[in-house]
Amino acid sequence: MDFIIRLPRSQWGKDSIIVVVDRFSKMAHFIPMNKIDDAQHVADLYFREIVRLHGVPRSIVCDRNFKFLSQLWNCVWRMLGTKLMFSTSHHPQTDGQTEVTNRTLGTLLHGLVSKTQKDWDVKLCHAKFAYNRSHSSTTSRSPFEVVYGVNPFLPIDLLPLHKDDIHVDAKKCLEVFKKTCEQVKERIEKMNVVYKARANKNRRQSVFKPEDLCGLEAYGENAYKIDLPSDFGGVSATFNVGDLSPYQDDENLRANSLKEGGMM
Repeated sequence: MDFIIRLPRSQWGKDSIIVVVDRFSKMAHFIPMNKIDDAQHVADLYFREIVRLHGVPRSIVCDRNFKFLSQLWNCVWRMLGTKLMFSTSHHPQTDGQTEVTNRTLGTLLHGLVSKTQKDWDVKLCHAKFAYNRSHSSTTSRSPFEVVYGVNPFLPIDLLPLHKDDIHVDAKKCLEVFKKTCEQVKERIEKMNVVYKARANKNRRQSVFKPEDLCGLEAYGENAYKIDLPSDFGGVSATFNVGDLSPYQDDENLRANSLKEGGMM
């Protein structure tokens, strides 16, 4: 439990937020308030917004704000059997969960509030819904899923869709697609194609027939070794994949190759 204070005064006269986060489900509640509200008013807000939904907590972690240190606040929770645990400036990690939530809430409100910044208290409900429906890295589920078992609908979930637009099993479709890609890849590798290799030393281009490539030896995933003709003396027989490309038997390509020095 923590406070966010010194916010622009809203159209309803609020300038602060009470942030309450459940340690188990990670569900968060954002309650608008005034900075001058005393401990009695904070306790009343807590009972109206938190206790009525989740019951009386076993313990509350909060900082040493003067409202939390007041006699009234301590007496109320002592009577209910709730243990109060206070974080200190030397050990802020005891309430680090709420601090992270505060930063996330600030990011959400930056994208929701208008230019006047006076409607942030009205947009708190939108920020709360977005936060509690988001996936949590700690639980691998959203707070809504942990508390209620399911995620509530989004507006897009309520739009009427044609049955043809809905795939029954998207995961199965993805697996079929991956399998098809692998089959196509294997088929291309087995095809008797003619490759054009560019020698690095003299920059000559040569064409090798399929039978010349039968003994093509691979070096990792990026290089291949080719049995070069004898007149390629001094040239390394290992080529990078960038120097090998499929050759198409086209008349224009033949003419251009002859102009550059002929083909072998």
